[in-house]
Amino acid sequence: MPINELRAIATFAKAVELGSLRKAASAQGMTPQAVSQALAQLEQHLGVRLLHRTTRNIALTDEGKHFLEAAQPALAALERALQRVRTAKDEIAGPLRIVGPRSTFAPLLWPVIDEFCRQHPDVQPDVQLDDSIGNWVQDRVDVGFRIGTPPDDGLIARRLFPVQLIICAAPEYLLRHGAPQTLEDLATHRSNVFRHPGTGQLLPWYLQRDGEIIHHKVPFALSTNDAELEMQAVLSGQVMAQLPGFAVAQHIRAGRLFPVLMQHMTDHLGVYLYYGSRSAQPTRVRAFIDLVVERLSGDAGLIIAPRELALAEATARKLALRRK
Repeated sequence: MPINELRAIATFAKAVELGSLRKAASAQGMTPQAVSQALAQLEQHLGVRLLHRTTRNIALTDEGKHFLEAAQPALAALERALQRVRTAKDEIAGPLRIVGPRSTFAPLLWPVIDEFCRQHPDVQPDVQLDDSIGNWVQDRVDVGFRIGTPPDDGLIARRLFPVQLIICAAPEYLLRHGAPQTLEDLATHRSNVFRHPGTGQLLPWYLQRDGEIIHHKVPFALSTNDAELEMQAVLSGQVMAQLPGFAVAQHIRAGRLFPVLMQHMTDHLGVYLYYGSRSAQPTRVRAFIDLVVERLSGDAGLIIAPRELALAEATARKLALRRK
């Protein structure tokens, strides 16, 4: 049913309830002329007269009485449905569908979800982590995350922080194999190359050279589509790998990993939060977005300062000079 007919029926019922077109107009936020026109159009559409009306009084016709009796239960049910939605919208409860990348992201996301659930135990997060990019509408997503570039399918995206792409090596690797000094040196080193879980393709390393971002294909001694296995392989000293700064920050600060080839590091990618609307959101969605922004936006713990990286790289050079 077109929305103007629904409004006309509601206006008709309100006029009968209040006994006046003028009072119905005030209650509906309409002018008396608009109310009169809406009723006339409804009568014309139905082909019957619903009201006897003068400038001061209205009275139901027999057809109007029967129509009102049939319409009132439906109008009441519609009002109850609208009220339920309004109430639910303001409650911090109910399902919350979250999507994001699987690789390296779970340790970053879980502390925020954990805190949110402790604050709002009546929310039921439904978290789907997948490295393939799905359909936001068909997947009924409330909040999504993406590592890389912002989504371009009409969604609202907010960059939370830049992703530093850092070539890392463990102390054991540096003592055994030394450290590369140039990109060409990578050909003689043991590296891991990540295989995209969704496409199966080997991913190049993103590097900065002469102010431009290049895709550098690296000879590899190991490849994997699992971020945790890649991290363990690097920590054990088997290989070097290019890893996101937020995943290795704690390891670099603890001396478990060291950066190399820092002159080629890039942070042109980012971690993005995205959602579908700024205003038409349930309160639970708005509350989660606010917490994510508060906890992750510009978090110094997820970004390694240039001075920290420089000191760590200097230590890596010293370790490499002690190569066995």
